[in-house]
Amino acid sequence: MSRIGRKPILIPGDAEVKIEGNVIIAKGPKGELSKEFRPEITIEIKESRIFVSPRIENKQTRALWGLTRALISNMVKGVTEGFEKKLEIEGLGFKAQVTGNDLELFIGFSHSVKVRAPENVKFTVEKNIITVSGPDLEKVSQIAAKIRKTKPAEPYKGKGIKYLGEVIRRKVGKKVVTTAV
Repeated sequence: MSRIGRKPILIPGDAEVKIEGNVIIAKGPKGELSKEFRPEITIEIKESRIFVSPRIENKQTRALWGLTRALISNMVKGVTEGFEKKLEIEGLGFKAQVTGNDLELFIGFSHSVKVRAPENVKFTVEKNIITVSGPDLEKVSQIAAKIRKTKPAEPYKGKGIKYLGEVIRRKVGKKVVTTAV
């Protein structure tokens, strides 16, 4: 039995959820999301709550049960509140700026790196903090990981891009051995 899968998902007043076959459509103030789910999982709406249950009891459907519930919960939360990931740039001369819908990074290469924003994802930059926000958690997390991967923080000086609050384990550099005279 899935402990997560058994919990019902509350639908807030400003969100609207529809089921069309295996496709769930969620609408809210932050946008609209739709996703197709496996037919082995039953999804029902009763009294502004979404209930997820397996049709067949086997190992695979039990694994999909909790996953499906979590994905639907993230859809509902995304269209009402939205998601955001914050990244921090560290390094002398490293900066970022938003040009149109794209993010332009100046991170020590001979050229600037441009990251294109997918649909419903927005970039904002304040000093050395990049904020990636949008209703779809999967897209927001994927773009944040792609930005971080362009120049991950290195362990000696900490230069590069890291998540806000991420701790980079520092290494000690080469030590000069002093000789006794």
